[in-house]
Amino acid sequence: MNMDLNDTLREGDDINMIGLLKKVIGDTNQRNIKKLQKKVDDIESYQDEMTKLSDSDLRAKTEEFKERYQNNETLDQLLPEAYAVVKEAATRVLGLTPFRVQLMGAIVLHEGDIAEMKTGEGKTLVATMPVYLNALTGKGVHVVTVNDYLARRDSEQMGEVYRFLGLTVGLNEKGMSKEEKIAAYQADITYGTNNEFGFDYLRDNMVLYKEQMVQRPLYYAVVDEVDSILIDEARTPLIISGSVEQSTKMYRAADAFVRHLKLEEDYTYDEKTKNVQLTEEGVNKAEHAFKVENLFDQKHVQLIHHINQALKAHAAMHRDDDYVIEEGQVVIVDQFTGRLMKGRRFSDGLHQAIEAKEGLEVQKESMTLASITFQNYFRMYKKLAGMTGTAKTEEEEFRNIYGMNVTAIPTNKPIIRDDKPDLIYKSNEAKFRAVVNKIEELYQSGQPVLVGTASVETSELVSTLLKKRKVPHNVLNAKNHENEAKIIENAGQRGAVTIATNMAGRGTDIKLGDAVLDLGGLFVLGTERHESRRIDNQLRGRSGRQGDPGASQFYLSMDDELMRRFGSDNMRGMMERLGMEEDEPIESKLVTRAVEQAQKRVEGHNFDARKQILQYDDVMREQRDIIYAQRMEVLETDNLKEIVKNMVQSTVERAVASYTPENIVPEEWNLEGLVNYLKGTVLSEEDIVEKDIKGKEPEEIIELVLEKVNERYEEKEVEMTPDTMREFEKVIMLRVVDRKWMNHIDQMDQLRQGIHLRAYGQNDPLREYKFEGFNMFEEMVHAIEEEVSTYVMKAQVQSNLERKEVAEGKAVHGNNTERQNAKKRPFRKTENVGRNQPCPCGSGKKFKHCHGRQEAQ
Repeated sequence: MNMDLNDTLREGDDINMIGLLKKVIGDTNQRNIKKLQKKVDDIESYQDEMTKLSDSDLRAKTEEFKERYQNNETLDQLLPEAYAVVKEAATRVLGLTPFRVQLMGAIVLHEGDIAEMKTGEGKTLVATMPVYLNALTGKGVHVVTVNDYLARRDSEQMGEVYRFLGLTVGLNEKGMSKEEKIAAYQADITYGTNNEFGFDYLRDNMVLYKEQMVQRPLYYAVVDEVDSILIDEARTPLIISGSVEQSTKMYRAADAFVRHLKLEEDYTYDEKTKNVQLTEEGVNKAEHAFKVENLFDQKHVQLIHHINQALKAHAAMHRDDDYVIEEGQVVIVDQFTGRLMKGRRFSDGLHQAIEAKEGLEVQKESMTLASITFQNYFRMYKKLAGMTGTAKTEEEEFRNIYGMNVTAIPTNKPIIRDDKPDLIYKSNEAKFRAVVNKIEELYQSGQPVLVGTASVETSELVSTLLKKRKVPHNVLNAKNHENEAKIIENAGQRGAVTIATNMAGRGTDIKLGDAVLDLGGLFVLGTERHESRRIDNQLRGRSGRQGDPGASQFYLSMDDELMRRFGSDNMRGMMERLGMEEDEPIESKLVTRAVEQAQKRVEGHNFDARKQILQYDDVMREQRDIIYAQRMEVLETDNLKEIVKNMVQSTVERAVASYTPENIVPEEWNLEGLVNYLKGTVLSEEDIVEKDIKGKEPEEIIELVLEKVNERYEEKEVEMTPDTMREFEKVIMLRVVDRKWMNHIDQMDQLRQGIHLRAYGQNDPLREYKFEGFNMFEEMVHAIEEEVSTYVMKAQVQSNLERKEVAEGKAVHGNNTERQNAKKRPFRKTENVGRNQPCPCGSGKKFKHCHGRQEAQ
């Protein structure tokens, strides 16, 4: 990873190769644009016809299209006319007529690809056309946004167009009841955040009654800010977790111990990898402090883990950069967006270690009940499309992982923004002096300035420096993003100074105030380069929308993280040799190019990391698909008798094979052990004795046992009544499958955390993970079959059967924390309800298994 900036300057050949690739990719993009222009001509050929239609005739087109679709006309065939209808409807309802470039973007989205459209090009309006076209199928279209504010805003504004054309629009927000969510998903078009769609999928696969499920099969999604959702957040899984009882004293003890350790003497810290390790001296101190002979003894595994996490909390995790303290809670700061991620916790005890470090109450650790990455959730849609201002730099990843191509759509008007070369200073102090001088100069001239920072800490530092100069300004960071849309909207007014973390207020346009055009438009000032070029480009793209003037410039220093990571020593030496003053910057396109080369390397490294996470998660995906499909079968099937009998048969066959192995002579078979096992699982004491199976072949033993099991089963069914038996089997199966699956997720998580150690033994960790994961899954399936068999054959049934959740969970990711319990309503029977219909009380159970039972009694 280590690389010298001077080396990069010598990479002429690489740059030539990149230039050639750019030309090839650029040519492909140009060919795509030409094809799109022809299709846009088709759409515009309907303009006169649409203009003449009355509102009701225009609305009637929706039903006509639906009918034509049902009569086997494809969406591709309907596209030109349908887009022309939406174009006319938007003109009438919103007073906005899509430009040709917006129609191009809309075609790309329908094709299941990504439209790269610069800031201010009207992406929200672009989405209305493919969303309308695909909603004609009646299968439901999801429009995915990065936050609740944008989901609500777009569902209200763009919803006017859909409703005008006779389609229904739903808004899926956190905290809604099951009934409200079902209604939102039944709409033709549903708006919501990526978190909420993902959590609903997980929750649907934890329900106890099919009627409690809220989502329909996943058909088509249009993802706004697609790079943020599918790339930046791809490494953070959605998790529904339940609390686990575990002592919190150990965290405090480890924290108290590491506070006395000294860097280099007692532990080492690698800034690049954020890796912290005890030295031999540190190990001696730990053994003395915790009164143990050998810290690396197997019984002290937990102790080492706690010490390591406490060290990491102190050395690698920084307050107001990696996390903030709010209302006595440690709240994670998203490294890409600078937003607070309320409800999410660092995993593997790190969160608790930070709580101990900050002197807060140490929360209990939790157990994962269900989990999925955004990569795997969004790949389940039949068709996926997205739009953003910056996607070309990650095109390879979009193509490899999601099968989506990126088309860069031209801007409606040429971009005239002046992107100035980076300024590089010797020290942070010199850089921030220059930054504040520039801001003050711009403020006095009246030109609005947007200051982009990579962390909360930097935004507050710049704010403090500006206060000293008495320059009025707004700060927009993870501590204050409730009003971000309003603040961002006004950032283009004369004399406005706005300090924002990189992606704050994303999705909101900055409109220029009066006379600002003459002053040069919005000036974007970056206080450091992000490790991803895409995030820098997003910041630049805030300025110069729709052909407006504007300027952008990054101020860097040798102390910046990116510069430190990529060997700035030589450049610092060069500055010294040239005798450059502290406040004198280097301004060179060569240096800017060198920084971009460094960024490309980091991006490549991050892509590899995300790809590896996906490869590991794919193992879980295959298993999750099997379990969720079987769970769905249990919920949908009224009669599980055959499934249960098959489980019993598998259990018996495995037991017989285990106690009567082929490689041992029959005289040495452990028949006593087999009889005891069968009595403990599927048969009663009086059903079988050893002499019943002595001298028989394994196949005969299986046949005899299954005969006795079937007799016992039929007796039980008569005794309980078939209806009760069916519900009992369902209750048992759901409970066993859920509990075993949750334990399995936890074990797979532990396996994954330790699997990289296999690399030391020259084994491929991923191959080992797949192999062991498969074995563990097979063991879990066998355990499910055995437990269901035992319960069905042995348990006594109470008259009041009720399906219960195995654990109470919370949804954890971003700003989402929510209890998983379905709300019950008071029951008043006011109409005739069928026995197999959902009970009106809202329990989600069938009427015959809920209040219908009380009536029958």
